[in-house]
Amino acid sequence: MRASRLIAASIACLAAAVIAGCGSSNDDKTTSTQATAKQQSAASGDASCPNGKVRFGVEPYEDPAKLTPAYTTLASALEKQLGCPVQLRIVQDYSAEVLAMRNGQLDMAEFGPLGFVFAYQKANAEPLVSFANSDGQLSSYKAGIWVPKDSKIQSVEQLKGHSLALADPGSTSGDAMPRYALRQAGLTQSDVKLNYTGGHPESLLALVKGKVDAGELNTQELATAKAAHQFDESKFRQIWASNPIPNDPITIDAKLPAAFKAKVKDALTNLQPTDVAKVGAFLDVSPPGPMIAVTKQTYQPLFDLAQTMGLTEKDA
Repeated sequence: MRASRLIAASIACLAAAVIAGCGSSNDDKTTSTQATAKQQSAASGDASCPNGKVRFGVEPYEDPAKLTPAYTTLASALEKQLGCPVQLRIVQDYSAEVLAMRNGQLDMAEFGPLGFVFAYQKANAEPLVSFANSDGQLSSYKAGIWVPKDSKIQSVEQLKGHSLALADPGSTSGDAMPRYALRQAGLTQSDVKLNYTGGHPESLLALVKGKVDAGELNTQELATAKAAHQFDESKFRQIWASNPIPNDPITIDAKLPAAFKAKVKDALTNLQPTDVAKVGAFLDVSPPGPMIAVTKQTYQPLFDLAQTMGLTEKDA
């Protein structure tokens, strides 16, 4: 109905233009005045939506076909809270997301913890919120390395000379943390055949199909795979687990007006648990609570890890 009215109005305007000139200089002046007012309003730091919409990027930590409906639910709820359109974009990979925010193509983005380190350093990504459990505490997950139950490999040290499936470069739990475990065990990357599979599900599949001797499997992917009956835990054994990793932050471009950033943060923390439940299922946050505020300090262990490992944005 709304589209029909717009079309009808456009036709009427065109007809009037033939007779008397639709879109007079007065109209142009009005439009110009309105545009100037909007610019002045934005400069003063009000909470209106930038460019009439909010571009929200999400890292591809799971199959995009599965992530899209879950994040569409979250984005729709956020849109209602903000009162302006939220344009969802599942990006190609971690580095593409950092680049998109740095180039002003994203207003908001959810990054993996390590991806956030480089987004903060290179793309002015300011952390707003992350996912909380039903008890109101920040949720976390762990990286892990698994082997078949009958494998002779009992420890990370014994991975020397064997193959290890990883997710993709830049993944916190699927790359950096397992490689850090190798380093702590006194192994170099040449001691272990690293097989980057392209994602957590692919790493799990390589392990299950026997294509590698060991595979990374974080607690989030473990929960998802078990729920989908894609992983029989009784047939495998975990030889290493990381310390808890704080869950993904949702960030905003730090260059945006302070009032708008505050408005987005307020909207996110006021979403209902049902609004984030589908996303929470992928992040092993079940049942979820309302999202809670986070800061750079929340992710300081990841900044420390990046420094210790000598990682740069090229590793994200």
